Amino acid sequence: MADRLAALLENFSVSAKVFHAGALCGINELHGDDDMGQLHLIRDGIVEVSHGGGVALRIAEPSLLLYPRPMAHRFITDPQRGADFACANLSFDGGPANPIPAALPAFTCLPLNELQGAESVLALLFDEAFNKHCGRQAMLDRLFEVVLIQILRQLMERGQTGAGLLAGLSHPRLRLAIVAMHEQPAQDWPLEELAARAGMSRSVFANSFRDTVGCTPGVYLQRWRIGIAQRALLQGRALKLIANDVGYGSEAALSRAFKMHSGLSPRQWRIAQGE
Repeated sequence: MADRLAALLENFSVSAKVFHAGALCGINELHGDDDMGQLHLIRDGIVEVSHGGGVALRIAEPSLLLYPRPMAHRFITDPQRGADFACANLSFDGGPANPIPAALPAFTCLPLNELQGAESVLALLFDEAFNKHCGRQAMLDRLFEVVLIQILRQLMERGQTGAGLLAGLSHPRLRLAIVAMHEQPAQDWPLEELAARAGMSRSVFANSFRDTVGCTPGVYLQRWRIGIAQRALLQGRALKLIANDVGYGSEAALSRAFKMHSGLSPRQWRIAQGE
């Protein structure tokens, strides 16, 4: 079976940068006023989490908190004993063009013992976080990225992604068509061929896709192509080469689709990203 995360992460990767490892005591504010998400791992301690109002949840066992998009939050712990945290900022390659953060809930809380297959990774991560080994920062950054992939797997397997891209990749049949589009974005994908990939009739496929993903297959393919094009523009690639890679026959055709999708020409969009 095709790997449903491979093409997604190849085109839209994520990088982690650890910014805290140790105890947090009392009240700690995280403003969420940049373009990054955050992943917090709680090794020990009792933590109350607030999202601008009252207490949103109370954590009393080793857990993780994932914020894929900027979101202000506050941690409240015992002023003396505190709680042991390892925290990382998450940078999604392509910025707003990256479909992963948009496909995730605003925040996810998950006990660490429910993150299947992560025991050894978490043990190594906490050992690195709370000791002073050489290469510690690089190790922690990579381990956080591995944990995030495991979280994505778990959310898809549990059907906890809601509507959107990851919900489609969670579907046992729709994911076959979505992976095909991901792996070959330049190919022409008639509805009949996508339905055949999914092993469904044309009408059932179209309705299931729209209900699960939230748009038609044609719109989804265009969004995927434009997302790849936006990432390539940020990398400085020539528009003519990008057009060939994502299935548009010319720069003009890509520019029309790009403006329809984003409201800006490729040149205007690239300039806006530098502001």
